[in-house]
Amino acid sequence: MSQKQKQWGAIIVMIALFAMIAFVTNLCTPMAVIVKNQFGASNVLAQIGNYGNFIAYLLMGIPSGILLKRIGYKKTALLALLVGIVGIFVQYMSGWESIGGFGLYLVGAFVAGCCMCMLNTVVNPMLNILGGGGKKGNQLIQTGGVFNSSAAVACYILMGALIGEASKAKISDATPALFIALGIFIVAFVVILFTRIEEPEQQVEVKSAEKDKYSAFSFRHFKLGILAIFLYMGVEVGVPNFMQQYLVAAPTDATPGLGIGAGTAGCIVAVYWFMMLIGRFVGASIGGKVSSRLMITTVSITTLVLVAFGMFTPQNILVSVPGVDWANVEMIWQEVPVSIFAFLLVGLCTSVMWGAIFNLAVEGLGKYTSIASGAFMTMVFGCAVMQAIQAWVADLTGSYLVSYVVVLFCAAYILFYALVGFKNVNKDIPVE
Repeated sequence: MSQKQKQWGAIIVMIALFAMIAFVTNLCTPMAVIVKNQFGASNVLAQIGNYGNFIAYLLMGIPSGILLKRIGYKKTALLALLVGIVGIFVQYMSGWESIGGFGLYLVGAFVAGCCMCMLNTVVNPMLNILGGGGKKGNQLIQTGGVFNSSAAVACYILMGALIGEASKAKISDATPALFIALGIFIVAFVVILFTRIEEPEQQVEVKSAEKDKYSAFSFRHFKLGILAIFLYMGVEVGVPNFMQQYLVAAPTDATPGLGIGAGTAGCIVAVYWFMMLIGRFVGASIGGKVSSRLMITTVSITTLVLVAFGMFTPQNILVSVPGVDWANVEMIWQEVPVSIFAFLLVGLCTSVMWGAIFNLAVEGLGKYTSIASGAFMTMVFGCAVMQAIQAWVADLTGSYLVSYVVVLFCAAYILFYALVGFKNVNKDIPVE
């Protein structure tokens, strides 16, 4: 019974961290609206927060895996939270007129990204291990994803309300959200410090004169899996990110949009993350019965259909989409092109992709799992790359909708991974 209680304590803590990751990470997309206005940035430069946040994964992925192996899950999480506190505070300072600026904001986003990478490196393998791997491990990751999506919804609604009119938005407008994030980090640090977490048993390394000729990268399905995560980030973040830019951009801008107020747009985009929440509820409930491969196959095909529909449907076909006006606590409805509704539904698909891809990519790695988790996190920097490419396409073509061709490419590769790339063809490699 004691063992079980300790295990559930660890599960609750890991799920709470999963929620924190979403809140802080998703600050970057609405902040792009602020950066574009305050610093007069192009679509490419407006994504500077996403670049800083996700490029941090490239540098911290492997070190995070090493930290996990050397100091354990709890100490790695505590160190990550300290890094996060610094990152959020630096972003807050970037809004100060005396010392603030574009460069300082980028530094803050990068430091916060290092924190997110470290936390992700802890949370995903821990939940997979606590669930026992396989379908049960995937189910527990999907459960954590439910809380992850809830935090993302809260972030978009809050930031939409704080930004107000996009043309007048400044970093200082986001101060309440930054202070909430800062408070969450501090409380989490205290809670985790005094929570007893039973560490998964680490493989004891036996020193040998011979260097291990194998590694996680000796497994084809792992290498293809981390590429799938690299491109997955272009789907998960690219869809809502450029949907928000399209909603708030004025019809007269170089890259024209619908000219909807940032508050209303934030409520609409929050529906995407609410769809992810619903999808993760479903994923968590069926994760113990449905294979990760079947999940990825189904949702990647659906993503391709929805994104193509959104890109090529005439913009004069309108539909009302819901939002919530939290200031007056009432439901609001906004008429938008039906393409926006299609993009919102993509959230149902991306909801289960992360956990399912991770589950397939590390399956059968044994002693290489810890380092593999760090390498896996490194590929999250794909968000920075794919956002830059999609922003470049938007600038080049003068169309946010055309830029979604980047999302189509990413979804097509994920489908390939589900059909072919997931197979472990290296079962002859010893993993004990």
